[in-house]
Amino acid sequence: MKILLVQTSFLGDTVLSTPVIGALDLLFPSAEIWCLTTPGGKELLRNDPRLSGILVYDKRGIDRGWNGMRRMAQQLAALKFDRVYSLHRSARTALMLFLSRLPMRIGFREAKLSFLYHRRVGRAREAHDVLRNLSLLKPELPPEAQFSTALRLHLPSIEQTSARLRDLLTGPAYVLLVPASVWRTKMWHWERYRELAQSLIAAGEKVVLAGSPAEVGVCAKIAKGLALTDLSGHSSISDLMALVGHSRLLICNDSLALHLGSAFKVPCIAVFCSTVPEFGFGPWENRAEVLGVTGLECRPCGRHGHKTCPTGTERCMREISSQQVYQSVLRVLQAHE
Repeated sequence: MKILLVQTSFLGDTVLSTPVIGALDLLFPSAEIWCLTTPGGKELLRNDPRLSGILVYDKRGIDRGWNGMRRMAQQLAALKFDRVYSLHRSARTALMLFLSRLPMRIGFREAKLSFLYHRRVGRAREAHDVLRNLSLLKPELPPEAQFSTALRLHLPSIEQTSARLRDLLTGPAYVLLVPASVWRTKMWHWERYRELAQSLIAAGEKVVLAGSPAEVGVCAKIAKGLALTDLSGHSSISDLMALVGHSRLLICNDSLALHLGSAFKVPCIAVFCSTVPEFGFGPWENRAEVLGVTGLECRPCGRHGHKTCPTGTERCMREISSQQVYQSVLRVLQAHE
């Protein structure tokens, strides 16, 4: 049997989907399991030995639009999958899989155009997205089935990381700060990150900053004049995975880094600003503390955050003090050691 799992959402969602790969492996131990994901998702999953293949759907690049969707549907048809499970709930995904004419298409009842699936499964309302993803398989899992809910990623080898990281990864332990996010209102204010970095350095910790090329500016403001290592702008997804996986402690926002920390069981401090962990995207099965401003009528202001604060106050981003976070750091490190 040849099975396809579809997850083409944000990279954090891809990490939270990895228990489904394990559950499919349990259900169909002799099957080939493939995954259709984004270019970044392929970077996350490329070392997973449970996958027979990874297909890339670059829906915002070369596969954009109707023609790209049709080409992908033709590719899926040519690969002759016996069944497909779709975690992604968009109309585009449902239509693409319909056009592929795969003989068994399984998706969530809550998905857009869900009538195009052969089997529709109600999405669980459990607190965490890991359990919501696994609910797609619930009708097929025997009651006695023992499957893992752990996130599972495989650390890149040192050779798969950039040269500038290799001495760092094999050197003294460090605390990793990942201060940015795709959504600006998810970002704890950079001044607070800078104050926290100062406290960590004063306590003798080695501090490392990481971020994408788009996040160089905010990292530069945090790093200015401080004795830390700023790797922003030079870190691929594989590099970020390695940086998180080898760190002593991770401090970040509600972002991809948070889920990488859960996957690699790294102690974590997660600062939630405009969003809340009750949405189902908090730390999972690792030692962690979550901080956020309570009592704000405007929080949460949206499921994914915004580019700018809707009220103009940025209270959820500014009113968590660096001292609060530093106290969480001390508790988490003490419990881990």
